[in-house]
Amino acid sequence: MRKRLDLRVDFAFKALFGTHGNESILAAFLNAALRLPDNQKITEVTLLDPQFNKENTEDKKSILDVHAQLEDGSRVNVEIQVNNKHDMEKRTLYYWSRMYTSQMKEGMDYGELCRTITINIVDFRYLSHTPGYHSIFQLYETEEKFLLTDTLEIHFMELPKLLIKWRRGEVNPRENQLVRWLLLLEASEDEEITQVLEEIAMQEDQTLKKAIDEWERVSQDPEVLLAYEARRKALLDEKSALRRAEKQGEIIGEERGKRIGEKKAIMKVALSMIQKGIDNETIAELTELTQGEIEQLRRQ
Repeated sequence: MRKRLDLRVDFAFKALFGTHGNESILAAFLNAALRLPDNQKITEVTLLDPQFNKENTEDKKSILDVHAQLEDGSRVNVEIQVNNKHDMEKRTLYYWSRMYTSQMKEGMDYGELCRTITINIVDFRYLSHTPGYHSIFQLYETEEKFLLTDTLEIHFMELPKLLIKWRRGEVNPRENQLVRWLLLLEASEDEEITQVLEEIAMQEDQTLKKAIDEWERVSQDPEVLLAYEARRKALLDEKSALRRAEKQGEIIGEERGKRIGEKKAIMKVALSMIQKGIDNETIAELTELTQGEIEQLRRQ
């Protein structure tokens, strides 16, 4: 199998789904992701500037992976993340809000603001509440569960969960178009997935065939490869840094837990000494507790 770009790297993902000329590929993915009925299928997608201008000098710079507008005016952001920075909810809401408010122009009525959709594709397990690989969030009333507005829509697609279902035979890319598009992101490292998707592309899915051909083309482009390798290295470095931070956090947590356990043991000994009538000075000398801590124990 020829080596192709890993589409989980955001640079490669954008080269395939967020490049002018590949709008039909993005539209096919969005039709599958948004579960649109046949009479509402997306036929045209307009790629938008992925970078938002800062309103204030203090604002955080915001760059989306794929930013697009649908025929009905809806805005869509597709993000792919390989490293879990444990900030996805707030990051998602921040980017969603920037997309939503960027529509507002002088003189516009609020009623003209269009539906805004964020799709997060993550290469790690994120939502522990469900074994499902595709979760959709909207604004619902908490008791009766009716929808307030469809203006906000957030998707999480977890690739590790999908792979588990694929290996168990619980999902079929021949029957589910979203499954085939998500499996395409894993295909660079799985020959079986690649073979199945290439068969589907040749037999029934011309847009998937276009995507695979384009994937092959950009994977052989020297300039693309140079930028891709730089981005892939940066993501690997980021992953290593996150692991080091998590490991350091575990060590600190263990040490803190050990200290807390030792402190509790000392407190127990001091309480026993108090019950035996030993004076504060002696207890402090033997346990290294402060006078305040000993007095607090006496009041218990």
